[in-house]
Amino acid sequence: MSAVSLFRLVFSYFALLLAVAWRTSRNATNDSFFIGDKRSNWMLVAFGMVGTTLSGVTFVSVPGAIGRDGFGYLQVILGYVLGYIAVAYILLPLYYRLKLTSIYHYLDVRLGRRSYQSGAAFFILSRTLSASARLYLVVNILQATILDSLGVPFWLTTLVILAMILLYTYKGGVQTIVWTDTLQTTGMLLGLLICAGWLLGQLGLSLPDSLAAMEAQGLTRVVTSSVDSPAYFWKQFLAGFFIVLAMTGMDQEIMQKNISVRTLRDSQKNMLLLTVILTGVLLLFMFLGGLLSLYAPTVGLAATGDKLFPAVVMQHMPAAVQLVFFIGLVSALFPSADGAMTALTSTFCIDILGIQRRSDLAPAAQLRLRHRVHLGFCALFLLLVLLFKWVDNASMIGLVLKLTGYTYGPLLGLFAFGILTRRVVRDRWVPLVALAGPAICYAIDYHQKLLFGSYRLGLELLIMNGLLVFAGLCLISKPRQ
Repeated sequence: MSAVSLFRLVFSYFALLLAVAWRTSRNATNDSFFIGDKRSNWMLVAFGMVGTTLSGVTFVSVPGAIGRDGFGYLQVILGYVLGYIAVAYILLPLYYRLKLTSIYHYLDVRLGRRSYQSGAAFFILSRTLSASARLYLVVNILQATILDSLGVPFWLTTLVILAMILLYTYKGGVQTIVWTDTLQTTGMLLGLLICAGWLLGQLGLSLPDSLAAMEAQGLTRVVTSSVDSPAYFWKQFLAGFFIVLAMTGMDQEIMQKNISVRTLRDSQKNMLLLTVILTGVLLLFMFLGGLLSLYAPTVGLAATGDKLFPAVVMQHMPAAVQLVFFIGLVSALFPSADGAMTALTSTFCIDILGIQRRSDLAPAAQLRLRHRVHLGFCALFLLLVLLFKWVDNASMIGLVLKLTGYTYGPLLGLFAFGILTRRVVRDRWVPLVALAGPAICYAIDYHQKLLFGSYRLGLELLIMNGLLVFAGLCLISKPRQ
């Protein structure tokens, strides 16, 4: 398929998003932007959140990792399931009882203003870095496959994509994103299913036969029995549980869509439905990765990892399937940035600027302030993506994504301390404790060979991070009088 045709596809897709945004953002207010006026349909939220939870990186990385790790990711998925159940029945009742717009306001109610601002600040740092890094990785694929051949510079590609996202989120916020995420999740699933069907046809295999072929090549291995390995079952399972607890249940981007649903019961149904759909989608990603690993040797393709899926698509699939792949890729790209931009705007306005507490600001002035913050985050995303391109180091991007995982540790520690204890913290010391946790965790990770010998830390670093912050909060607290 020509680059011009693919460019037209992206433009048409964006036009559809704009149409949805125009329809859903009429008469929008700040409450519409922040929590959708609490009128979101729980089934739409659940389905659309699949696109938000995954990303363009997931779209190429999970299938690409099967050749190396087999179906080991299933261990993490099992932890995810338990984590989503915990979010539904522990955190959501708390958020609804307090009638929160920003979930970090809980930290203000329970621990104090510095704790509240620390939690919001760590979310802003985490989501800004991770969303811009993921945006860069996917824009890079679009640039290499479409826009380089058209002579379009990378900075212009990034600017146009961010302008697209800004246009359809600027007014409606969550009210719009609930609908656009539903559209984008549909596009992503369409891409996965058609690409998997095409590969099955090329290999001449039925579904049972393909699984048997994967098993024969060792691609379906799941459990790693060595406790020293980062892929050890209990490490992966517990990490999956705490990843969901911290990066979903304590993440404003994800939770603002949940609390946009009218009732707690509907929000819990949304979370349980999301669990079922997301598990099925991740299993489909893994199955697709197995098919790619079976197909690549038959055509002499040496690409591995993140390069495998795009290489098969661009070098061996027909134009129609390439079209579907790009629908899926673009559908995975937008939710990873649009929801982040909206959530960051909400958190900065509510938690840092205190827009809802300022009686000196008329509604029109609050709206103008929110617009300026939204534009500011769009500009920040642009600068970070261009910085990543200038550095042009895949290892650096991996490090950024890993470090953003560390920054969820303080959120895990803060919320756990608030929920599990009745102690009162010395609030002014909380920012130092929250900073010390990730710093100590990074030092341990960097020197783990010296400290632990053959034992290798993996995803359990998030748990360690949260425990360090929790312990620090215990040290600076006293019993409630």
